[in-house]
This record gives sequence, C-alpha cells and structure tokens, in this order.
Amino acid sequence: MIPRKWKMTLKTHWVKITVTLTIIILILLAIWGMMSLESFYRNITLAQLPMQILLFAFNAAIFVWLYTVVLGRGFSKSSRKLTIRGELVNVKWSDVIGMDNVKNEAKEVVELIRDRVRVKKIGGKILRGILMFGPPGCGKTYLAKAIATETGLPFISMSGSEFVEMFVGVGASRMRALFKKARDLAYSYGGCIVFIDEPDAVARKRAFSVFGGTGEGKSTQNQLLAEMDGLQEVEERPGEPNPAQNIIVIGATNAPEDTLDRALRRPGRFDRILYIDRPNLEEREKLFDFYLSKVQYNKSTVDVKRLARKAVYKTPAEIESIVKESALIATRNKRDVIEDDDIIEAIERIEMGTKHNFNLTPKEKDMVAWHETGHLIVLYMLHPTKDVFKASIIGRRGALGVVHENPIEERFTRDREMLLSDIKICLAGFAAEKMRFNTTSDGVDSDFRQAMSIAHNMVWRWGMNDSGLIGDYTLIPESQISDGTKETLNQETNKIIKSCLKDVEDLLNKEKEVAERFVKELLEKQELDYDEIDAIFKEYGKVSVRGMSTR
Repeated sequence: MIPRKWKMTLKTHWVKITVTLTIIILILLAIWGMMSLESFYRNITLAQLPMQILLFAFNAAIFVWLYTVVLGRGFSKSSRKLTIRGELVNVKWSDVIGMDNVKNEAKEVVELIRDRVRVKKIGGKILRGILMFGPPGCGKTYLAKAIATETGLPFISMSGSEFVEMFVGVGASRMRALFKKARDLAYSYGGCIVFIDEPDAVARKRAFSVFGGTGEGKSTQNQLLAEMDGLQEVEERPGEPNPAQNIIVIGATNAPEDTLDRALRRPGRFDRILYIDRPNLEEREKLFDFYLSKVQYNKSTVDVKRLARKAVYKTPAEIESIVKESALIATRNKRDVIEDDDIIEAIERIEMGTKHNFNLTPKEKDMVAWHETGHLIVLYMLHPTKDVFKASIIGRRGALGVVHENPIEERFTRDREMLLSDIKICLAGFAAEKMRFNTTSDGVDSDFRQAMSIAHNMVWRWGMNDSGLIGDYTLIPESQISDGTKETLNQETNKIIKSCLKDVEDLLNKEKEVAERFVKELLEKQELDYDEIDAIFKEYGKVSVRGMSTR
C-alpha cells in the first residue's frame, strides 16, 4: 500500500512530476532525432539552438508573468512560506513562563487534540477553534507555538492583515487557499494547527445595510465562517478520517472581545476562549529569573524579588525588554556584568524615554522644579496604592520634567479614594506653581486633561457624586438629557476638582518647608531616586498615608 504522505505528494505535485517527465522524454527524442541527421544539418541546428532556447525562455517568462498577474490571481498568493512542522517550532511547556493559569487550560486543549479518537467515540466534538484575548506582549503567539510543539502537528501562521486587499475576492481566495493547505496537511500528518494573528482585521462586527452590497472585508469574513463551520465539505476516503475534522484554528488578538463578530465567537467555530492577562508577582519573579539567566549579572546586587515588585503590570515582553536594555547599558558603561543600577536605568528609559537636555532659563527651570515637587509630595503623602519611583527635571518625551510613579500592589479596580488621589496628583503641579509664583504655565495641560477625565467619569459614568444622579449618562444621547441634568452633572464634576485642589493647596502650604528642600535638591542634582526622596521625608518626620495605615 502506498503511504499516505507519498499519495499526498503525488496529489500535490502531480503537475511538476508530469512536466518533468515530459521534458525528459522530449530531450531524449531530440537527441535521437539529432543523431539521425547528416552532419551539415546537425551543425546548423546546433548553432541555432542557443538562440532558440533564449527566445523560448524569454517568451515563457512573459507568459508566466502575465498568467500570474492577470489570469492566475497572483494578488491572492502569499509569497512567504507558511508551514512549519510542529517539532520544528520547538516551544515546550517549560518555555512558557509568566502565564501559569492559562497554560493549564492550554494543556487541557492539547490533551483533547491528542485524544481526538476517544472524544469522537463517546460522541463529543473535536475542538474547532481557540481564541486568545490579552494585552500585547503577554505571550499569545508563544502559547500557540507551544500547543503546536506539544501536539506535534504542522503549524500554519498568518496575520489577519494578509487577507486584507483592495481587490474584492482576493482575501476570500487566500482564505480558501489557507484551509486547502491545512486540509492537505491534516490528511498527511493527522491534523494541522492554523494560527491567525489579529483576526479582528477580517472578523470585526459586520454592519448590515438596507442598500446591500458586500465589501472585501465581508467576503473574507464570510469565507472564514464557512471554512470553520465545515460548509466546505471534504469527501471522506473509505476507512480514513475527514481531514477537515482535524484542523484547529487558533486566533490571538489584543482587541476587546465584543469587537469580533458574534458569528465567529459562537461554539462550533471558536469553541474555547482563553484570557491571557499580565503576570502576577510570582510569575514576574520567574520571568526575571528566566531572562537574567541568559545574561551575565551580579547576583549579589540584583534582587529579583525587588525587581518583580517594581515591575507591577509589566508584560513578559516588557520584562524581556528591560533585561535586554540593561545589558546594553552595562555594555555602554564598559562593564561585563549587569548591576542593579543598570536595570533601574533600563526601567526608567523604557517608562520615561531617553533624556533630552533643554536650554531652559533659570525661571523656567525653577518653575519645572516646583511643578514636579508638587506632584512628588502629593504622590508620596496621599496616594494609598502608589509610590514615587523617581523625580526628575530632565526633559523626556517632550516633557520638561517627570515624577515617575510605581504601583505598590496589583489592583484591578479603583475605588473613590484612589480616583480622588489620582486627581490630586494631577492638580499638584498647578497648585505648586501658583503657590510659589502666583501664576501658572501651560505645563499643566496633560495634568488637567487627565484630572478632568477622571472626575467626569466619576460623575457621569460611575455614580460617584452627591447629587443623587446614579447611572452611566454617557450611554444616553446628549439630546435626550435635560439641560438641568447636564448642569447638575457638570457642577458635580467641578465640585470634585475644586475639592481636590483645596486639599492639595492645604497640604503644600503646610509642607512648604519640605517643598523648598525638594526644589533645592532637584535644582542641584536634577534627579532624585526613591531612596533619596524617602530619606528627606523621614528627615522631616513625614509619613505617607500608607505608613499611617500600618500603624
């Protein structure tokens, strides 16, 4: 019996095999014919042969180009190699770090894929699709590769944007070609994994119009739905499984779940949805251990647990970037090992950007120092869940100064006190400028925008106001809200801003001596890290709201 892989090779490459055999036969006939000619005619024929071959090749090239572009749907072809054997992907479970919860779910998926026969025997359905949601850099593509490696199935990877073209029908044609390739591989190897990165490019919610009409995006999406729903039936071979049943489609996107069309998310298409979130404290420690093991670092000064606490809300990709950036900094400083200061500088550079030396006037520099001092004091003394990481009056990313804050714990919701603290931090720069110079600058632009946004949402969306108006008023068309209601909501928003500003002004006036000390230190050193900031506060006997809550 001919092996299935040989049969698939004959089926896939029969045109090439036929053409090759035909060429060999023609060459043999040409040689036989040349041998039967007289020497004079044979010499003439041989002399003309190079030119004939050149003209034939030129004509063939023109024909192939025209066929590819005009007749052969060349726009719908993908130029890169898509298929990778599962064992060649080589991403094992042990390599997947920082996503333990979702990895356990993925292991269950792998077992279901491996045990397809038993699932089918008891009447269950094979998984048709897995959809992964999560922030960028959390390892969605990496997890898909691990699934391919552990199952040992061929892995086809494409981006959703590769199906998007200006020519109607091209995307759908590529989709058909993709699944045809997947069915061929499933027939040869017993299964296939199709990975589509950012499927929202072709699978967003469809908007139906009474005027009809179909665009390229709709036709591509409809083709994807049809392929995943098994509408493109494959004839089963006697005694052999249907290859379409062993195709698993994995999608990974950063878009919100409701962005994708509901028809795609229903069971029978994407049967399993995996939510991939940022790593927790323990997972961040594992990530730092993993990436630091690939570089030379000073184990006596680099505290992995401390780094994990500083990297709250960081993704695996960001942690990898921090380690790589610290290696570049150590190399630039002509050191052979990474020190703790290199990693801290790497975090600063990634979070705040590179430093820019602006030629500020003495008054501008003084105003920037007071502005950042206001942020620093309010952040340190009033915020319940954030701490100061660094204060600087060196320009970064267009800003003349910055106070870099760092969450002290992972929080997934914000209560009213936290939101009010965020507003107070935003208003602190404005209050400090006004207290010292009796005037303010346009440096408060982004601060005001953020403060107003928080206060507006508190009143209009989250019911955090004293007016008794509860509900999300942003869902109601503005024309349907009475002028009185809008005026009340806007007054409540302004009330929150004014109340926060008064608290900030009272605190800064009370701590004016501490503020003057910080301004002096910033003007002399330009940057202060946490240890220096904490030491100055302790020198004046000041304790943060977090310190008071532990007493």
